[in-house]
Amino acid sequence: MPYFLLAFILIVSATAPSASSQSGDTVRRHAFPVASLFPSSTCPVSSAIEEDVDRESIPRVIHQDSPCGPLSSNNDCQDLARLFRLEEERVVTIQSKLSGGIIKGRDSSFPSGNVSLPANSGIKLGVLNYVVKIGLGTPPMDLTLAFDTGSDLTWTQCQPCARSCYNQVDEIFDPSRSSSYANVSCTSTTCTQIASGTASMPSCPESTCVYGQLYNDNSYTFGFYGTERLTLSPKDVIDNFLFGCGQNNSGIYGMADGLLGLGRGNLSLVVQTASHYGQYFSYCLPDTSSSSGYLNFGNNGNSSAAFTPMLTLSYPTYYGIDLVGISVGMNQLSISPSIFSNAGTIIDSGTAFTHLPQTAYDALRDAFRQEMSNYPMASPNPSLDTCYDLSNYDNASIPSVTFTFGGGVRVNLVRNGIVYTISRSQVCLAFQGNGDDSSMGIFGSTQQRLFKVIYDIPRRQIGFAPNGC
Repeated sequence: MPYFLLAFILIVSATAPSASSQSGDTVRRHAFPVASLFPSSTCPVSSAIEEDVDRESIPRVIHQDSPCGPLSSNNDCQDLARLFRLEEERVVTIQSKLSGGIIKGRDSSFPSGNVSLPANSGIKLGVLNYVVKIGLGTPPMDLTLAFDTGSDLTWTQCQPCARSCYNQVDEIFDPSRSSSYANVSCTSTTCTQIASGTASMPSCPESTCVYGQLYNDNSYTFGFYGTERLTLSPKDVIDNFLFGCGQNNSGIYGMADGLLGLGRGNLSLVVQTASHYGQYFSYCLPDTSSSSGYLNFGNNGNSSAAFTPMLTLSYPTYYGIDLVGISVGMNQLSISPSIFSNAGTIIDSGTAFTHLPQTAYDALRDAFRQEMSNYPMASPNPSLDTCYDLSNYDNASIPSVTFTFGGGVRVNLVRNGIVYTISRSQVCLAFQGNGDDSSMGIFGSTQQRLFKVIYDIPRRQIGFAPNGC
């Protein structure tokens, strides 16, 4: 699939999301046919697309196990136990970086065009987050990257692999075949600036500026910094884009070609393209693997969005968000606001499930179980402890779940943002507890499904708009 950034493709589920600054939920329960928990075998184009748009040229964001995806006939990566382990390891990494605590302050603003990429699920590629296609080099080579608001550095595997490269969906990028590639010299000011305040500290064993990132789960990427032409669409080309050329990589990446870093640090795509898109981006994550979403750069309007303050954290990469309350079935849970404020919360596209302080999770789980008492419970998944057997039901319903953020913004989750379906006999509550009340909470990608999530860094706010894709 070629890279384009001209429009959005989204398939909206029957249960539409809502985000508002008003109090009160829109529904008490979500009713649905049990068969609808599973993806369609077809790949329809969203009815939201303008009639005069060339639909073949529109980029899509889809789930990794989508029948529309690059590995639609490959089931080798669907080892859910392994994916859940990787999810837990990512959470440990994030929380360890944030162990210094949250600082509820404000960012400085940065200096706008508009471009949109298709976003797809990454299950088929062996990761739980979402992927987009971009072009790198001259001539541009298609790469499938997991986009990640919890990382700054954009990197991909590069030839020659000095020690090891894992199997990926696309051909490995070869900088020697690109006329626009350049190494970053160890003596350059760029290398010196990278060394100041980045997690991927460069070194100079040779003449090039070398990076290394080692994660808590012992996954890693090592390589050298380079600059290259990044193609987001035929009309959106970024020259001298700084990225990591990985020559020794192993770990949590599945078969994705690497990561697209959308964090707040200076190495991120968002900051590097500030003069183009004004440090403003948004995305919509599809709710099933047969639906489509998008990743958009630039401000294309947000009239239906409700905005909550963006908080600054002790670790500069992450986007802080002020979670203040949770409702189940229209009933506000009795959770002290200090439970949320003491731990703090980030919003992250690369973490699949929302992780809560244990006291908050226990309250959510207990209320959900009470509302689901008419359904038989199933054996728990090792990562998800509240599951139900719906194999004998044609129709079912689950209670609504609403998150309240600072400024009175209420985000009413869609059905597939509340439960994660492993099989008809194992439909699980898609949240996890942190095990304590001090570890940072994470508002994960499952709970963000079908919303247009807006990152407005200059105004230091995060927006949620219903029916985003």
